[in-house]
Amino acid sequence: MKLIITSVLTVFISITHCFSQVETEIAPPDYIKTITFKGSTEQSQLPILKLGEVLQLEFDALNGEEPDFYYTIDHYNFDWTPSQLMKAEYMQGFDNQRIRDYLNSFNTYQIYSHYKLQIPNAQTRLKLSGNYMIKIFDDNGDIVFSRKFMVYEDRARVGVSIKRSRNVKYIKQKQSVDFTISSPTLTFNNPKQTVKVAVIQNNNLNTAITNLKPLYTIGRELIYKYDTESSFWAGNEYLNFENKSVRTANIGVQFVDLKDIYHHYLFTDIIRAKRPYTYNPDINGNFLITALDAEDVTIEADYVNVQFSLQHPEMLNEKSIHVYGNFNNYALTNDTKMTFNSQTGYYETVIKLKQGFYNYKYVMKNENGTLDEGIISGNFDQTENNYKVLVYYRDLGARYDRIIGLGEGSSTTISN
Repeated sequence: MKLIITSVLTVFISITHCFSQVETEIAPPDYIKTITFKGSTEQSQLPILKLGEVLQLEFDALNGEEPDFYYTIDHYNFDWTPSQLMKAEYMQGFDNQRIRDYLNSFNTYQIYSHYKLQIPNAQTRLKLSGNYMIKIFDDNGDIVFSRKFMVYEDRARVGVSIKRSRNVKYIKQKQSVDFTISSPTLTFNNPKQTVKVAVIQNNNLNTAITNLKPLYTIGRELIYKYDTESSFWAGNEYLNFENKSVRTANIGVQFVDLKDIYHHYLFTDIIRAKRPYTYNPDINGNFLITALDAEDVTIEADYVNVQFSLQHPEMLNEKSIHVYGNFNNYALTNDTKMTFNSQTGYYETVIKLKQGFYNYKYVMKNENGTLDEGIISGNFDQTENNYKVLVYYRDLGARYDRIIGLGEGSSTTISN
């Protein structure tokens, strides 16, 4: 009888796991802006931090009401389905706490409140590695937005090298990521089943490659050296602008106008896909808040309506063009969607952004919802891109996916 109950329970858990829903990030409403989410030593907006390091979340609420916000943190499997762990197993203390650290803007046209959360804190500390998601709620218990982050243990060595595509057809358009995994302390049992990886380009989870298994093993080292499966479109260097002064034009800004708040009109961009590659230093889609004559940019930097424009023929199909970058976590929203202006002959949109230095590019969303990142910007093997490789491991009988290593590489050292 005990054996039957155990078998039924095992089947139930397996079925539940199979039908678990993959968690996706929830984009914030219009009044939430400038979400910066990073580790204490990592300047990207995708936090990948070592167990025990500090996680920092900051954001602005532009409704002028000083609302209260609360946070929860959940643990996930490699594939972003909810893990079987209870909160007490991966967390010391409690979540569902109010964010107490906030300040109101000072001497700005746009009134806002700036919120700051740090993990670990007096109430919350994480105990295990793996995939996590932080969710922010309002007073009514409604979710405002959510963001993914990863915590890893330094238990495996990950060697990463960037190669030109081995497919001659795409040798000038794609970059391939080769890597090896080894551990001085872990023995990988049945690695094709227990070891999983995520390869991430420029901290963008939307384009991450996760379906790779080791091609072969040499001693205790796992080798990943694929021809096409680990290849990314190389893209092009990001465009950029800087508006650290709201009153005068700066890098990328053509002219300035003051209405209810300042409006900054960027120089009109062109299609770069058919033009030769030109090196233009960027920060791989990231952004940095900065303002002149401000002691604390978190509350003294102002908000500006930034107008983007692109020379592109009018499209009469269901495709759409978007402004793309980490300023909104690479999300495609109504703000980022461009509309054709028949008077100027350009695609245009206006996005409210905090003063700073921003990377951006233009992408096309096809009728079926797929994204084409290179059709406007182009794909060039010379493009400088950052790549990260996360190594997940679930030993036989384990209940969750650990992250045991992180490797990083740049295409500045690309080779054949």
